[in-house]
Amino acid sequence: MGSGIAAERKSMVAPSLRELARKHNRRKRVAGPDLIATRKVKEAMAFLPDGKQIGRVDHFMVDKRTGQAVYALMNFDGFLGLGEELRPLPWSAVEYRPELGGYVVDAENDKFRGSPFIKAGVKPEWDSEYAEMLHEYWGVPS
Repeated sequence: MGSGIAAERKSMVAPSLRELARKHNRRKRVAGPDLIATRKVKEAMAFLPDGKQIGRVDHFMVDKRTGQAVYALMNFDGFLGLGEELRPLPWSAVEYRPELGGYVVDAENDKFRGSPFIKAGVKPEWDSEYAEMLHEYWGVPS
């Protein structure tokens, strides 16, 4: 009799694994419009907040463990004389705008001119010091 009460109490308190999995999957599921193929991100256009096109995403850096995009490396296509180098921006410093079909970088011209860049053929050390510098420069939390 005692074991029946314990089992009944346990079923009232702890949901089944199936129920937990169902709830988890509902929370984690991302709706179709919020998904984008990596090949489309690679060629996505970059804009100023007023809608002026300034360049494109050349590629992005992804965390190996989480699969989360961490940095967008932008080619500003000659905007303000920039374009020979790639400019890394923390992913949190760009915002996708569906009406533009691309990413908006909210910054003034001087911010772009002075932004950290990577020359062709040079690979930066993607360490915590570099990450801190990029986040501080673009004014977003790391």
